[in-house]
Amino acid sequence: MSNDVVLVTRENHIVTWTLNLPDQRNPISDQAVVDRLTELIWEANRDMDVRVAILTGAGKGFSSGGNIKHMADRQGIFGGAPHQQRNGYRNGIQRIPLALYHCEIPVIAAVNGAAIGAGCDLALMCDMRIAADTAVFAESFIKLGIIPGDGGAWLLPRAVGNARAAEMAFTGDAIDAQTALEWGLVSKVVPGAALMGEAHALARRVAANPPHALRMTKKLLREGQKLGLESLLELSAAMQPLAHHTSDHVEAVEAFMEKRAPHFTGD
Repeated sequence: MSNDVVLVTRENHIVTWTLNLPDQRNPISDQAVVDRLTELIWEANRDMDVRVAILTGAGKGFSSGGNIKHMADRQGIFGGAPHQQRNGYRNGIQRIPLALYHCEIPVIAAVNGAAIGAGCDLALMCDMRIAADTAVFAESFIKLGIIPGDGGAWLLPRAVGNARAAEMAFTGDAIDAQTALEWGLVSKVVPGAALMGEAHALARRVAANPPHALRMTKKLLREGQKLGLESLLELSAAMQPLAHHTSDHVEAVEAFMEKRAPHFTGD
């Protein structure tokens, strides 16, 4: 497996994952990309020193989604009999939304260019999204006569609402960054040259917080998408004592009382 399909950089508690197939606009359907990206996510889960991740693309595009050339040639997940293609999707690209859903640290998508098809859905798999002003988003599967095979039908309505998700999915038309901001698909639009700086600034604000509480907060937000209020309250009641018994909680309270900046260690 080639590790250079997704580049990794580290700055203190922040890790950046960069899709690195710029000549192809960073497709994510190839097995090497799936394997590497899911591997990095599980590594982050195990490393308590990592508190937040940034996901972006090399070159001009964020991600083109599926590899259209492989689709035309019936290669990879696009090849074989129907039952083989089914398993190809399940053991291939569908591992990415599952891995990101279960990623314990917050993930910021820094959308530097076109996010098309599964590339649009990849941005939606992240917890927060910042876009360059040149970015475009398209749930474009219908244009190729296929459906969102990577969870887009679950992800998109949660980001922009049912009616706008239907418009994007049924037309396949692209929306620009400003429209994405107005629709709630992204939280901020910045000039392209400022994108990574803004993403890192947000990441530093997140990483400044206690890592155990941060991971548990993300878990509660995830569970809150499917639980009723009573069940979520029970889960919160069970998790809160874990937070209360961390050294970081003690440090946070002492720092508040002493009117100083806290220093969190992950203990």
